[in-house]
Amino acid sequence: MARIVVVGSVAQDDVVWLHQPLREGRHLDGGLRKLRLGGGGANTAIPLCHAGHHVQLVAAVGADPVGEWLLATLEAVGVDTGLVARVPGESTRSLILLDPEGERTIVNLHRCPTPRAVECLRSAADAVYVRSRDLDLADALAERARDGLVVAHVPPLAEGSRPAGVLLGSAADLPPEFLADPWAAGRAIAGDALRSVVVTLGAQGALAAHGEQRLRVPAAQVEVVDSTGAGDVFAAGLVHALVEGRAMAEALRTAVAWGAEAVRSEHLPGAEAIRSLA
Repeated sequence: MARIVVVGSVAQDDVVWLHQPLREGRHLDGGLRKLRLGGGGANTAIPLCHAGHHVQLVAAVGADPVGEWLLATLEAVGVDTGLVARVPGESTRSLILLDPEGERTIVNLHRCPTPRAVECLRSAADAVYVRSRDLDLADALAERARDGLVVAHVPPLAEGSRPAGVLLGSAADLPPEFLADPWAAGRAIAGDALRSVVVTLGAQGALAAHGEQRLRVPAAQVEVVDSTGAGDVFAAGLVHALVEGRAMAEALRTAVAWGAEAVRSEHLPGAEAIRSLA
């Protein structure tokens, strides 16, 4: 079991299942509506807990009943919430619109102020995963990257903003110039600590770049039920495999398998599914 710190958001998702694809200017019919736990940090922390790791989540929730519910839900699945800050006001809330093909559209209704994570990154851990746009983390990440595994999500794309051994991003969120040469772009963002740049490609799988080398792993063809959080679960699979000491080729296959399991599940894969893939 590894000690892993995850920096990211935790949210209450209000999910609406649509009967038709989302399209501008149309009147749409919705079916089932449900409130559930969400947020990039939570969606990564929970599968890592299912895989047997001790996971500390660095996030913020509001001083409201939603915040109480979010904390209780995280703790029920084993996430260590000791580094989750309670801040005045409302918790983060999002509206998730799911179309009949399982594709999601996310509408952020309210964002909780992000807590300062610098001191939290200095807590004892075997690995750190950061899914935050906070530009004040560079020095703390550089310190961690000298001693252990740091995986950081991009964006942000500012030069020197994410010293990390592995940068991870979605092709849908990255500009063409980054995708044209992920290694060169990643080196500008992460510096000398960088070992690999991983880019998720949706239904086409994922690739990892190191210098001129490119490693690509296709995704299994599965029925898509709900794509919400699939990238976060991919990140969890990648961190899990790397902290276990696996080579990037095997880590990428593990991450792709976890991501595929996420889209064929309603939201996040359960503990049994994750353990079968770990």
